[in-house]
Amino acid sequence: MLERIGLDVSRATLASWMIKAGELVQPLVNLLREQMLDSGFVQCDESRYQVLKEPGKAAESQSYIWVQRAVVEDHPLVLYEYDPSRSAEVPKRIFAGYEGLLQTDGYKGYDALGREPGVVHLGCWAHARRKFTDALEVGGKNRKKGTKRSTRQSKAEVGLRFIQKLYEIERRARDQTPSERLAMRQDRSLPVLRDLRTWLDEALEIVVPQSLTGKAIAYLDGQWPKLARVFDHGHVPIDTNAVENAIRSFAVGRKNWLFADTVAGAEASANLYSLIETAKANGIEPWSYLQKVFEKLPAATSIEHVEALLPRALMIDKDGVR
Repeated sequence: MLERIGLDVSRATLASWMIKAGELVQPLVNLLREQMLDSGFVQCDESRYQVLKEPGKAAESQSYIWVQRAVVEDHPLVLYEYDPSRSAEVPKRIFAGYEGLLQTDGYKGYDALGREPGVVHLGCWAHARRKFTDALEVGGKNRKKGTKRSTRQSKAEVGLRFIQKLYEIERRARDQTPSERLAMRQDRSLPVLRDLRTWLDEALEIVVPQSLTGKAIAYLDGQWPKLARVFDHGHVPIDTNAVENAIRSFAVGRKNWLFADTVAGAEASANLYSLIETAKANGIEPWSYLQKVFEKLPAATSIEHVEALLPRALMIDKDGVR
């Protein structure tokens, strides 16, 4: 793009600019992190991230970007954090001192954090549903035309039907207040949940554990306490799709830039992604937002000046930030 307007700027210089920009916005990211830890409800997910020049690791090895999503006073915030590891120590570090609800997929790395005092770990029904959907799809492809469904396929279909009932109730409660949604969950979702648990106990004794349906059933059983807790709260979504959508933006970008060259570059990209995706989640046009940030942030002399540049603090019109 720069070449087209007659500017010759090296890739190394461009990379250096981005790293400096990522460092400059650190105060904003720090404030977002404080708000996330005070929010009382956070969704978390992680995705692979290749960093070429990483101490003690081969260039082809994988590191990770960890994404957290919270809502503070009706304003979403999205935070990205780089770490070379996917171990359970990472979420424990990210959420050090956090008390409240944490919603994740079934990755076991979150389990230790879920046992921390003050943390209530919730599950994701979309991941449970996906297991049954996969079992049905694979079973359908392998089934000969004109033959009946196998017992495993029938069980997968029944399990999926239960979960779809829960989702149908959620669709009807979509526009309700948290208290109204909680009342509907208690009245309509809990009976479905009880029937599903009864069916699950029976299916565990029948279906071969090594089959895809068996694995779906085992996953549902293993995640059951976390999944059931979702219906104890009215403001908690039934799944982690919102934070998965935040991961998707990163994954799409990764198809273009493929990797980070250095740790500094990975950390800078995490900071910049945090601001851009938080701006987008609040309906702010990112270019206008970053323009204002880079104009005003260097002159900020107090925490109040920095807070005034958070996405939730800015007024939006059709032309962007004003």
